[in-house]
Amino acid sequence: MKASEIRELTPTELVELLDETKQEEFNLRFQLTVSQSDDTAGLGRMRRRIARIKTIMHEAAMEEAAVEGGRSG
Repeated sequence: MKASEIRELTPTELVELLDETKQEEFNLRFQLTVSQSDDTAGLGRMRRRIARIKTIMHEAAMEEAAVEGGRSG
């Protein structure tokens, strides 16, 4: 999923996507540990996806704070 697609999601959808991605990362890590998978690069992709989602969530929170700060001042 591209960053532009992630930015279109609502905050609730972002939280759900983050939870799903963390679960996928856990499952992949488990599979690598018990040698059920050879996709070692997949773990890096999952970590980057999690970081991308968290970054977009943080950007949205900062934008919201800026809007709220502009209203009170």
